[in-house]
Amino acid sequence: MPKLHVFNNISLDGYFVGENGDLSWAYNVAPDAEYDAFVANNASGNGVLLFGRVTYEMMASYWPTEQAKQAMPEVAEGMNRMQKIVFSKTLNKASWNNTKLVKADVAAEVRKMKNEPGNDMVILGSGSIVSQLAREGLIDQYQLVVVPVVLGKGRAMFEGIKERLQLRLTKTQSFTNGKVELTYEPTA
Repeated sequence: MPKLHVFNNISLDGYFVGENGDLSWAYNVAPDAEYDAFVANNASGNGVLLFGRVTYEMMASYWPTEQAKQAMPEVAEGMNRMQKIVFSKTLNKASWNNTKLVKADVAAEVRKMKNEPGNDMVILGSGSIVSQLAREGLIDQYQLVVVPVVLGKGRAMFEGIKERLQLRLTKTQSFTNGKVELTYEPTA
C-alpha cells in the first residue's frame, strides 16, 4: 500500500510560502553540497507527486526549463520524469509531461490511491491539500525543512486545521547552510 508524504520548506515563524506566494526565501541561502545531495536524493525516487493547481503551475513553469536543468540537473530530471497528479476544479488541461488532472474530491481520490498497489506519493507545497488530507488522517509522514528566516507574513501549511494533530519526531538532519530537516509521523 502506498504511503503519503509531505515535503515542504517552512520559515522559522511557520510559513510555507511568503506574502503573495513568494518562495525565494527558501532558496536564498549559502551553497551547501550536502543539502543539494539531500534534495537530489529526494527527487531520485519513483514516487507520485501530488499538487494543487497553484503549486503545479509554478512547478510546471520552472522544472522543464533549461535554467532548471542547468541549475539542478538531478532534481529537474526527477521532477520531469515522475508521475504527477494535479487536483484542481479550475484547471482545464495539464501541460507538464506525465501529469494527470483530477477534478474529484481530493480526500476520496487519495484514499482510493492509498488502497491500490503503487508507488508512494509526495505532496510538494500545496498547503490547502496538506490541510485537507491531514484532517482526514491520510498523511503518513511530514518532512519539513526549516529555513533560517523569519518572514512575518505568509501562509501556514496547516491553515484550517481545527483539531490538534499529534506528531512524533522520527528523524532530524542539519546542514551547514542553516537548514534543518525534521521528519514527523502521526502518533495515532
